[in-house]
Amino acid sequence: MSESDRRPEPDERDEHQPGDPARDRDAEDRDATEAEIADRAHGNWVDRWAPADWRPYLRLSRADRPIGTWLLLLPCWWGVLLGALAAPELRGWLTVWIIVGTAIGAFLMRGAGCTWNDITDRDIDRSVARTRNRPLAAGTVTVRQALMWMGAQMALAFLILLTFNLPTIVLGVLALIPVTIYPFAKRFTWWPQVFLGLAFNWGALLAWTAQTGALSLPAVFLYLAGIAWTLFYDTIYAHQDREDDALIGVKSTARLFGAHTDTWLRGFLIAAVLLMSLAIIFALAPLADPLKMSLALAGAWAFGAHLNWQLGKLNIHDPDVCLTVFRTNRDAGLIVVLFFAAAPLV
Repeated sequence: MSESDRRPEPDERDEHQPGDPARDRDAEDRDATEAEIADRAHGNWVDRWAPADWRPYLRLSRADRPIGTWLLLLPCWWGVLLGALAAPELRGWLTVWIIVGTAIGAFLMRGAGCTWNDITDRDIDRSVARTRNRPLAAGTVTVRQALMWMGAQMALAFLILLTFNLPTIVLGVLALIPVTIYPFAKRFTWWPQVFLGLAFNWGALLAWTAQTGALSLPAVFLYLAGIAWTLFYDTIYAHQDREDDALIGVKSTARLFGAHTDTWLRGFLIAAVLLMSLAIIFALAPLADPLKMSLALAGAWAFGAHLNWQLGKLNIHDPDVCLTVFRTNRDAGLIVVLFFAAAPLV
């Protein structure tokens, strides 16, 4: 952003005295921009309680839209709980810390990833109705400030990563590869949702390894199930921007599938359930415990039933419906968590 386009820094705005018309106009402009930010949760904690100077940065991290943090976190919880179920001798305080640590890490890394996404997409975001009031696109945060904010979030997440075993640390560092590539994917492929899936479900590999000490086949199947799930929910999400994306030449599975979206989504649903079932079977077969196996598998199929319910509610031509259905995927993922957490009790 050029110097002439830069908005005044907080200390520069403070030079105006209370009641100064210039300052009042700035405040009105900021309030109007905030009111127009699309898809944020109404009454979210950022709008209600966060200090005014922090709000643009928290919005840059999508802290006012927690669904993304949930979708990043849930595969982590799948991985640690399935790992704890497969290796009961390793369950304990380590499991509790992995659950807590991945929750904090998911919040931080989702924020860092969204910041990176907005840095790379700031010019595109200005051309899309739903994203034109994001902090970088609107000019309320500079690129330099955004880079510093991203670095701070990544540094804190790395400190959490260092509390895990060495294979998990290595996996955590490797996770930066798909995170870095994802924002550019929509420029060169019709399948950017695959790259989002690679990044957002990495936690299944990481948390399983943190719990069990080694990466193994059940975690890979769980990871692939998560990618199929991401293709399902992010295709729904992308239908909000289908018309704008077509105008500016941005690719997505929503544009690729078009009127055949329902058929593709059913395919992703089936793939997610089958791959998750394979993860459970390979993880729990050595235990020879049919009750635990049955309950865990019931979680996978209940997850699939929720995705099928979403398809019944979906209208790809209504952006509000797409957003509402997309957000219900937190509940879909939590169904798996509930069944995996309950399985050790039988």
